Amino acid sequence: MDQPKEAEAPRFARKPDWIRVKAPVSREYNETRKMMRELKLHTVCEEAACPNIGECWKQKHATIMILGDTCTRACAFCNVKTGRPMAVDPLEPLHTAEACAAMGLSHIVITSVDRDDLEDGGADQFVRVIEALRAKSPQTTIEILTPDFRNKPGAIEKVAAAKPDVFNHNLETVPRNYPKIRPGARYYHSLRLLDKVKQIDPSIFTKSGIMVGLGEERMEVSQVMDDMRMADIDFITIGQYLQPTPRHTKLDRFVTPDEFKAYERMAKGKGFLMVSATPLTRSSYLAGDDFAKLRAAREAQLNAKAAK
Repeated sequence: MDQPKEAEAPRFARKPDWIRVKAPVSREYNETRKMMRELKLHTVCEEAACPNIGECWKQKHATIMILGDTCTRACAFCNVKTGRPMAVDPLEPLHTAEACAAMGLSHIVITSVDRDDLEDGGADQFVRVIEALRAKSPQTTIEILTPDFRNKPGAIEKVAAAKPDVFNHNLETVPRNYPKIRPGARYYHSLRLLDKVKQIDPSIFTKSGIMVGLGEERMEVSQVMDDMRMADIDFITIGQYLQPTPRHTKLDRFVTPDEFKAYERMAKGKGFLMVSATPLTRSSYLAGDDFAKLRAAREAQLNAKAAK
């Protein structure tokens, strides 16, 4: 008797030419990977299966992911593993600063997993990392990409007081998708987080991003942009969602480069200081170059106001 065939795993949609990238094979990539292992650091580049890892690591640019490699949430789009996290590593700030100095970074991006198990959501570790970076590499500008800290009292205030140069927190998608895509978060809480950062310290650049290709409508994206501007967010990133595995949220469609250009024009028209909208845009992709443009845009804005 024939054995029943196993169900075939869902197949991924074939990627169009504009979304394909080269496999990471450079010497610099291997050196960066080796350094992260030696310092016992995690990177979102690896954990989230970023398509730009080969390009970024060839330039020795890596986004450090603090507070371990295990998230306390299970967002349907994210490839970072979920489970019971380990204890916070007290040497992580020092090792992060050592990696930054060794790579000679002029701009560094620090992100983290969600740590809802911690009293402050991990805010204190962000502060310690920022302090270690300032001590070891005082010329390096610091960008943080934080979780929402789940309304932990004082968490946002504590991190903002450490004065990162850029405070990023991603909305990820349009509000309608939250129950399915980001069930552990709340859209308006994420907006209020970034609004509060601006209220605490207007000199800190704020940044947020969304993915497209999740069934969102153009008008919904436009409304998200309006909501961001109401929260005085300076910089928006828009990138293509790529389904990491068959168990993650299914890709709705590949958004064309022309549509990304249209989103870029829309965002600029709404007054963002900086816009990055391409299929391969990610929160930390080319972040150093974008920060230089962001700072120049603010200076031009201030000069224009002074000239009136």
